[in-house]
Amino acid sequence: MDRTWEEIFSEVCDSCGGRCCCEARPPLTTERIDIIRGSGVPVDRFDFSGYKKIRTREDGFCMMYQKNRCSIHRIKPETCVAGPFTFDIRNGMLEIYLKKGSLCPVVPYLKKDEQAYRRQYAMAIDNITRLVRRLSPDEMREILKIEEPETEKVAEIPLDGMTFDDGRN
Repeated sequence: MDRTWEEIFSEVCDSCGGRCCCEARPPLTTERIDIIRGSGVPVDRFDFSGYKKIRTREDGFCMMYQKNRCSIHRIKPETCVAGPFTFDIRNGMLEIYLKKGSLCPVVPYLKKDEQAYRRQYAMAIDNITRLVRRLSPDEMREILKIEEPETEKVAEIPLDGMTFDDGRN
């Protein structure tokens, strides 16, 4: 029997050692915090400075990374769902980037399987645009200061009427 893309994705993610969970500070909407808190996660796991995010442990890993996997996988932040895609905003465009295989071992699988790539890309766009539309301009300015090397731009999407001054026009 052939394995599904989801099974492969899950297996690869479980075996990579949490590379994307190290030094991760995924932005959170108020709605996402409420969902995560509703599952029993205490408020001290969140950091509200600059923009709302999950705290990191002393070793640099996300507080939700436990026993080699995400402890809130089913309700994880939008950028985590979007992975290995990430974003930037420049000149009124939402720029979509794909992390390199050296950062995320799922990328080579996505590049080999066009259908899986399209599904993950669509899910990423949905989650990223929802996040961008729900964060304040001040939070977005803080998030956009974060450098993400080892990525390649794969798309530009107009922000369609969304007013946002990224300060880099």
